[in-house]
Amino acid sequence: MNKPDVVIIGGGAAGLFCAFTAGQRGLSVLVLDSSNKVGKKILMSGGGRCNFTNLDITPENYLCNNPHFCISALNRYNQWQFIDMVERHGIAYHERKHGELFCDESAKDILAMLLDECQQAGVVIKTKCEIKTVAASEQGGYSLQTSSGNYQCKSLVIATGGLSIPTMGASGFGYQLAEQFGLNLLPRSAGLVPFTFSDGIKQISEKLSGLAVDVEMSVNGISFRENLLFTHRGISGPAALQLSSYWKPGQTISVNLLPDLNSQELLLDYKKTSAKSLLRNLLAQHLSKGLVLELQSLYWPKYAETAIAEIPDAVLLAVAKHLEEWQLKPSGTEGYRTAEVTLCGVDTDQLSSKTMECKTQPGLFFVGEVVDVTGHLGGYNFQWAWASGYAAGLFV
Repeated sequence: MNKPDVVIIGGGAAGLFCAFTAGQRGLSVLVLDSSNKVGKKILMSGGGRCNFTNLDITPENYLCNNPHFCISALNRYNQWQFIDMVERHGIAYHERKHGELFCDESAKDILAMLLDECQQAGVVIKTKCEIKTVAASEQGGYSLQTSSGNYQCKSLVIATGGLSIPTMGASGFGYQLAEQFGLNLLPRSAGLVPFTFSDGIKQISEKLSGLAVDVEMSVNGISFRENLLFTHRGISGPAALQLSSYWKPGQTISVNLLPDLNSQELLLDYKKTSAKSLLRNLLAQHLSKGLVLELQSLYWPKYAETAIAEIPDAVLLAVAKHLEEWQLKPSGTEGYRTAEVTLCGVDTDQLSSKTMECKTQPGLFFVGEVVDVTGHLGGYNFQWAWASGYAAGLFV
């Protein structure tokens, strides 16, 4: 395998899918990975159950500077085709909320399926392989110097992933290769990542750590209705993770703590119907007591022991405003250490949306997370990995 048709750098979801797709066309395929085993992020995903796709895949579920770029690949290889493969391999799965599909047993089943497909397609996988140099050959193709030998190939696929979760072997190597071959890179940042705080919200989060609240969170006109989870460092949970991909440093996020109710009407009605009750006891019917006490200390400490009938309407309306639009200003995020994805990356303007091949560098392909396509939480990033890997695998 010193001169395979295709070398794929990176043995994650996109790289393995590309490998067996190319191998099924009769090409000789070599996968090189720097870790001691391939598919580490697959194994840890979805709490070890792998949220491998979603029943509802649309281009609107993806962030990209060119929102049309992902359409071709997602149409060519859709979620139903992946589900068919999962069923063909006898993997039991179930649907959770929002169309998310998870393995019944273990993420190991998905990795085993991909490796089985690779084996059947004659793909060779080398782990613990460090890439030293990559160069375009004068006669076409590419030559690679690695810790496990030198290789020449006609097509080279970069499937190195992003910068998220460096303990899983993430690195910026794919971006370095893109720059080496003159491709434009868009500024990267951590996505699907918890928020951190340095103000009073940090202390509140520490006190409420472990509490989940059903909320609607918004920033820049984008909203998500999901759980918010308080942590020792700030806020996490699906709502916060989703919103983090749209948030920019310095921006304030808005949290509706009672998304199914009109807070103003609720409090004014209570003033009439529960005149002698304390506001905190009334709100504790809708929110956890601990959270209500923290909100009380922030927004109505003077009226903590006052019956609601004695609280001025203006104060109740101000409290209602905080319940509907609780303003939180994160100091930052937890960064790549815990981020599920890397936002931005290789500029899609320089890639063919049909083949994932560089327009200016024949035979060089980029797939998966290294590309400027980032999905929402819920199986969308895996579907992009399968679809982009498949697209490149057909044309390498």
